[in-house]
Amino acid sequence: MSASNNPDWLPPPPGEFLGHPKALWNLFGSEFWERFMYYGMRAMLAVHVAAAFFAHLGPGADAQASVTYGGFTSLVYMTGILGGFIADRILGYQRSIMLGGALMAVGSFMLMAPDLTTFLMGLAVLVIGNGLFKPNISTMVGKLYKPGDARRDSGFTIFYMGINAGALVAPIICASWIGAKYGYRWGFFTAGLGMILGMMVFQAFKSWLGHVGSTPQGQEGAGPVIKVTIGAFLLAIPAFFLLDKSWQNGLAANFAEGSMMFWLFDSLGVLGMLLVLLMFGLATYFIMSGVRSKDTVQMQRYIAMLILFAANILFWALFEQAGSSLNFLARDYVDMPTVFGYTFHFTIFQSVNPVFIILLAPMFAALWPWLDKKDFNPSIPRKFALGLSGAAIGFYVLVFAITKMATEAGHISWTWLTLTYLIHTIGELCLSPIGLAMVTKLAAPKETGMAMGGWFLSIAMANYVAGLLAAKAAGGGEEAGSLMQYVSVFDSMFFTGIIIAAVFFLAAPLINKLMHGVK
Repeated sequence: MSASNNPDWLPPPPGEFLGHPKALWNLFGSEFWERFMYYGMRAMLAVHVAAAFFAHLGPGADAQASVTYGGFTSLVYMTGILGGFIADRILGYQRSIMLGGALMAVGSFMLMAPDLTTFLMGLAVLVIGNGLFKPNISTMVGKLYKPGDARRDSGFTIFYMGINAGALVAPIICASWIGAKYGYRWGFFTAGLGMILGMMVFQAFKSWLGHVGSTPQGQEGAGPVIKVTIGAFLLAIPAFFLLDKSWQNGLAANFAEGSMMFWLFDSLGVLGMLLVLLMFGLATYFIMSGVRSKDTVQMQRYIAMLILFAANILFWALFEQAGSSLNFLARDYVDMPTVFGYTFHFTIFQSVNPVFIILLAPMFAALWPWLDKKDFNPSIPRKFALGLSGAAIGFYVLVFAITKMATEAGHISWTWLTLTYLIHTIGELCLSPIGLAMVTKLAAPKETGMAMGGWFLSIAMANYVAGLLAAKAAGGGEEAGSLMQYVSVFDSMFFTGIIIAAVFFLAAPLINKLMHGVK
């Protein structure tokens, strides 16, 4: 299919590197430094909040930090849908990315504040900036390839390596070195410097992008940028309010025993209910868009996309324990390795997943096209089922290690947590880059930014649920923060994940029919 036969797609400027458009490598480098900022900050966030602001709560400090962490990470992804709309209709993707990066740098530096109010406001500014940056740079990757280009999935997997290369070095530098030696506040400062480098890379190689992500017609000039900037700072106020309410709701969270689903619903709070309403509104928007277009194929593709969003929520609710409950578990109950007399800091585990991504992503990037040639490539829904299985099995590994292999001191070897991260990473590679590509394939071209924002909204919902689950694992119940409390919650995560994975695996043929040939 040539560009001339498809007026909705125009190619980027000519030139390739390693078989992909040069523009991919600009986005790769920019995303590397943006993820350096985010994952460097994230590696320290929950443990810093627990120690700096909630230490007076004793055993409940970890639970409150987990709720704050979940509220922040959910808001980070929640604002993606608004950022996609702004890029589609007002600023274009390139200007949205630069403005978002600037806001994230400012927010990172604000995290150095010793008071909770300024700290939460810094998180709020980070939230708004990420909404302008994250979904739009991912959308631009999809715009580099014409519809039907077999390189698209591989391109997203390469882009995913950029994400994880930044996520690999960030915890080592920001948390395990700067944060552990000089204080976590200086770790946040280092993370902010990384965001500035990301903006510099994006601007330096901007010519490689050409028209891709350029300003919409009629929105040129500084006026729209000024208006969006003012709006961004105004939006930081309700984001601050929601973050403030998230930890206050956490103080009254019901950690009673009983149905996990009932407990989650009972603990939703203001932010949780807002996320539910936004997800409902998102579903309504896309279905009505399909109805208005009178295009049955597009409407059914949107239905398939929304079904896969549901699987995405469950996957990330399990996977995103990494920065909270798994971080607290590593701090309190994992025997860290010692090499040449140096004992690793527990935050080093925040780099384990990116290590595995970098090692395995090239294999998966080659695997899918090879399986496709053999006519044995799993469908998108079955890749999602494989991803969910990996997330679930990873928690079973920890349940087994705690119940069967714990020492007399109540600790487990670092190898078990590493194995969990390995299995989670395999699941992630089956789902996450495939999901990003799926959104760009199933959405109508004019609504790709909104659809990508919807993808990140589903991750927002997942992160909020992840925070509640982490609070229950790290600080809920009568055995607050104990190993057996972790076992109880991780066991529930395993059974829930594996059952839903089986449902998606069996329902894959029906979902594929709704996708109408999209693979």
